[in-house]
Amino acid sequence: MASRIADSLFAFTGPQQCLPRVPQVAHARLSPGVYAVRPIDLLLRGHTHRRRTFLVSGKKRVGCIKAVAVPAAPPSADSAEEREQLAESYGFKQIGQDLPDNVTLKDIMDTLPKEVFEIDDVKAWKSVLVSVTSYALGLFMIAKSPWYLLPLAWAWTGTAVTGFFVIGHDCAHKSFSKNKLIEDIVGTLAFLPLVYPYEPWRFKHDRHHAKTNMLVHDTAWQPVPPEEFDSSPVLRKAIILGYGPIRPWLSIAHWVNWHFNLRKFRPSEVNRVKISLACVFAFMAVGWPLIIYKVGILGWVKFWLMPWLGYHFWMSTFTMVHHTAPHIPFKPADEWNAAQAQLNGTVHCDYPSWIEILCHDINVHIPHHISPRIPSYNLRAAHESIQENWGKYTNLATWNWRLMKTIMTVCHVYDKEENYVPFDRLAPEESQPITFLKKAMPDYAA
Repeated sequence: MASRIADSLFAFTGPQQCLPRVPQVAHARLSPGVYAVRPIDLLLRGHTHRRRTFLVSGKKRVGCIKAVAVPAAPPSADSAEEREQLAESYGFKQIGQDLPDNVTLKDIMDTLPKEVFEIDDVKAWKSVLVSVTSYALGLFMIAKSPWYLLPLAWAWTGTAVTGFFVIGHDCAHKSFSKNKLIEDIVGTLAFLPLVYPYEPWRFKHDRHHAKTNMLVHDTAWQPVPPEEFDSSPVLRKAIILGYGPIRPWLSIAHWVNWHFNLRKFRPSEVNRVKISLACVFAFMAVGWPLIIYKVGILGWVKFWLMPWLGYHFWMSTFTMVHHTAPHIPFKPADEWNAAQAQLNGTVHCDYPSWIEILCHDINVHIPHHISPRIPSYNLRAAHESIQENWGKYTNLATWNWRLMKTIMTVCHVYDKEENYVPFDRLAPEESQPITFLKKAMPDYAA
């Protein structure tokens, strides 16, 4: 670690004054009065590059730090102890070892049981029944709930309609049915309540799987490019807000930006894109007026918009957690490794059981990136196999506030050495939204 300590040095001069006691942070003593402290511990507590004296507790003694040396790059995770410390700091249960360069994606796939790839029509249509039933129940709850219970009804219904997305997701990966026409029909219909065009999403999502965590080319979450962050004050403020407080709904911007512009698609894709767009616009032209006719504008907000916002909360949160953490790099194409990106660069995150059921285990996500052809109902069996054979290389978490806080307050602008640089290190005076999140968000870990 000491060899990478260069970039930032907190120096303290003049009379030393100890601050009120703060929670102990992991540190390494370099020389008397000088400690190396993991940046994540300071960042999550709202500390930035300012002159400050820190109180650090050691063995049976407490002393004031004269200086704190901060690593220029993320701490090494070469040892089990270091990985455990990082996992605790970030809100993970486990941070995996680096996958050796000579391991290929095929090597990993070859260890999976053949049965996890098998399509079962009964299980597939059972997932449809679960989603339709839970969504209908949600609409009933919205209709019958008093105003103070509506947030619970919206949360349930938004989660239930996320299950529709997962069904369409399986159809797009050809893991729902052996009949491609059935998959295209079911996928299109499943996406309609979300006003999501099925084919445009499928084309873009295939590229996400082909180039997961590849800088520039991955079509899901990307670190903010430094040149974009520095391009204009107005854009910078919008980026800070988008990647800060409204990040759990930023998938709405992704939905608008990626799926309705024909120029973003190859000529061979355009005709299918047009069909999907026609279906979505027809749903909006017919379905929305019918809802408004029956229950009025407020009813449209109550029965459609609020569950749709709930869906986008999960859409943003799931995809954000799947591939975003301070230790997970985005790499340029010439340095990218498929096996490392799919196994090391994907996070398995456990959520409460009712969310897992309604969302058809989409967060059992590592096997899905090893092979998208694994049906959702076989993901847990595939995950068990991966844990048996490759478990030490996997990133594991249970959803918790510290995990979200780490992502939303630290994982911002791309940096080759550090992976991410937080907004408030680059533009502290404009990063009030991030300062607010650091103060407001709980720091509880599962």
